[in-house]
Amino acid sequence: MKVMNITNIEAFFKVIDLCQGKVELVTNEGDRLNLKSKLSQYVALANVFSDGKIDELELIAYEQEDVNRLINFMYNGL
Repeated sequence: MKVMNITNIEAFFKVIDLCQGKVELVTNEGDRLNLKSKLSQYVALANVFSDGKIDELELIAYEQEDVNRLINFMYNGL
């Protein structure tokens, strides 16, 4: 799934932390980084945005409940 225009980075990470299953960030090179890892969050996203906003990310969530949680965040910011 692609997520776009994330302006509240802190809330985004809180949603990731609430996910029960694995959530991966797919890099432009096709690598997958586990976003449940704080180190991966900092390393991966330090390269993705520099202006306090994430324009676009490709994520893979393995649990339907987590997919729904991420979709809800994108639509409602919750």
